[in-house]
Amino acid sequence: MSEPTEVEAAFWRQPLPNLFHALDTSPRGLTTEEAASRLASFGLNALRPALRGTLLRLFLSRFRNPLVIILLVASAISAVTGDRASFLIISAMVLMSVALDTVQEYRAGQAAERLKRSVAVRAMVLRDGRPRDIPIFEVVPGDAVLLAAGDSVPADGRLIEARDFFVNQALLTGEPYPVEKHAIELSGEADLDTADNAAFMGTSVISGKATILVCRTGLGTALGEIADSLTSKQPPTSFERGTRQFGLLIMRLTVFLALFALFVNTAFHRPLLESFLFAVALAVGLTPDTVLMGPMQALFQN
Repeated sequence: MSEPTEVEAAFWRQPLPNLFHALDTSPRGLTTEEAASRLASFGLNALRPALRGTLLRLFLSRFRNPLVIILLVASAISAVTGDRASFLIISAMVLMSVALDTVQEYRAGQAAERLKRSVAVRAMVLRDGRPRDIPIFEVVPGDAVLLAAGDSVPADGRLIEARDFFVNQALLTGEPYPVEKHAIELSGEADLDTADNAAFMGTSVISGKATILVCRTGLGTALGEIADSLTSKQPPTSFERGTRQFGLLIMRLTVFLALFALFVNTAFHRPLLESFLFAVALAVGLTPDTVLMGPMQALFQN
């Protein structure tokens, strides 16, 4: 079978027999073995790959929090000054807090993924010459997909046959009314807006029935190209900016007050070690409960 990249992007301009030959398929669809092989080769029919953060990555990302950094610095100072008890207590509470937050987020992500799979859209395809209901992300190039009113088109494909087939493709072209599709050959000048012999991923069937030959899946579809152009990192929201600015403000105030306390104690000729420990306790006590988890702050305020 030819790679999908070798099939001309404007597949609706090609004669249907040429597409069957290029995709090494037929109107009866693929065999189960061939479909499994293509799924392993081409990947899932999804607009973007699933980005699953590992536990280690999620755990390490928590240490970018300014408030966590304050506690780690305080812990390091305690270790340098020989206050092993403070070092162990601060380190243990920070690690427990970060670990708990990481596990909760990871489990929430897994639950969301299971829910997503349980409500996944399905498609009716021909496998071994017989109709078979499969998840939409298992559709591969060369599949013959059966469509009826109410279905969502699972991939970009060429119509093999159609009867009173109307599609709403406002998502791609902005057309407010359903467009009738026909299993015909088009001239070499037809573009996506006038591709009346093709159906595209993300559009919905309003009425009629049709069978399409899948030519493009995933990011190779017209909708996938649009989604790919929108994958750039979005700017932070006002809430995210405010939260980070608050954390930085707390960090500045904590550092300033700790240094001020150290300076005052030094000016009054207090022992340097005790001054350091007092500054560390002050820094820990000023850090909000959201990071210290309550008990830690109470411990250092006693």
